[in-house]
Amino acid sequence: MKRAKRTYHSNKSGSLSSKRQVKSSSTYSQREKQGEFHHVNQPPKPSQPQSKLSSLIQSSDYTRRPPSTKEKSWKAAVQRYVSLYNQAETEQHARVLTDFVVDQVHQERLCNRLDRMRERDLLRGALPAGSETKAELVRVNESTHETSVLLRLHIKRKMEQSGTVYMEERYEYERLWLTMSGGQWEVNQVEPIIAERRPRYGASVQQWGEEEESLEVDSLPLTPSLPYLNYDLMPQFKLRDRGNRYRRDLVAAYADRWWNAGNPGYETFEDNCTNYVSQCIFAGNAPMNYTGKRGSGWWYKGRNNGGEWWSFSWSVSNALSGYLSKGRKTGLQAVVVHSADQLQLGDVITYDWNGDGRFQHSSIVTAFDSAGQPLVNANTVASRHRYWDYRDSYAWSKGTKYRFFHITDLL
Repeated sequence: MKRAKRTYHSNKSGSLSSKRQVKSSSTYSQREKQGEFHHVNQPPKPSQPQSKLSSLIQSSDYTRRPPSTKEKSWKAAVQRYVSLYNQAETEQHARVLTDFVVDQVHQERLCNRLDRMRERDLLRGALPAGSETKAELVRVNESTHETSVLLRLHIKRKMEQSGTVYMEERYEYERLWLTMSGGQWEVNQVEPIIAERRPRYGASVQQWGEEEESLEVDSLPLTPSLPYLNYDLMPQFKLRDRGNRYRRDLVAAYADRWWNAGNPGYETFEDNCTNYVSQCIFAGNAPMNYTGKRGSGWWYKGRNNGGEWWSFSWSVSNALSGYLSKGRKTGLQAVVVHSADQLQLGDVITYDWNGDGRFQHSSIVTAFDSAGQPLVNANTVASRHRYWDYRDSYAWSKGTKYRFFHITDLL
């Protein structure tokens, strides 16, 4: 079967500032044989050839047979949604999507998120220079007049700031409901999956108490890089003695290696953000404080006969925040600082989305923008070199509070 390809172009100005307007040109092609779609949305540079960034929809469930007429129809609507999503990310305006999506609740939610992101980036002096969005169909449910799909979106944003360029990446999940109306498929409802807001354990574990924490005494064993991991998978992270300097370069290297995939040497949780951050800290020479009690210390051994052999502080954001907040003379130590620009590579930020005193998300500092503000990596909602404040997340609210931890250089 020959590829059917059609191309259209549109030019629109994005009012990102009074001095600079961004124009976007859009191109897409359909690969019926492979069930793949490509979309390009990138501001052109007049003096240079355009380098095409693409947006892809693909699903292995639909590559083994030719798509039906109905399938082509709703997939075209999903393709159009992803194309407009990418354009909205580039222009930082929701209007292109609000004309296509019927769901008024999501329209308001999207407008608020993009408005926050645009205002923040303008204050930073950072402008989007292009975007790429790839989408994978994770799950599809079809009926006669309705189709629901779960999308995994991989968003890349190319940012320009003070003459420098960097790329930020993140993954998002969205559930779309499409209905047939007037012979056409339209996006009737959109539900973002806000995974950062879901703590791994309930409130009782989140508020682990002083009695358990009091077990952390200097006489308890501090475990260096014990062979709980398969170091053949990570030859750059070798066994090291305790009492060494915190290797911030190794933290950043590990964080960039595993930001969007689980290290097979560890369990991967459904809510994996703090497990990932703990792994990054450990990769930088931080010694485990092994107590054998889940409510104290900071340690990981894996599963044993179905049992969970790791501390809450290893895997739960609120518990890690509590552990790092308490002073100790040996082992993993941190100082709470007052602002993000006081952080260094390998430092930690925890997020209290509602301002109620419970921290629900953790990230690790892996880079800095040209103004010296941290860019972070995270997991669950996998993110790489994302601006630290998460105002671009649906999890963020006006009550959101942060805690900034500077990990001491000598451990």
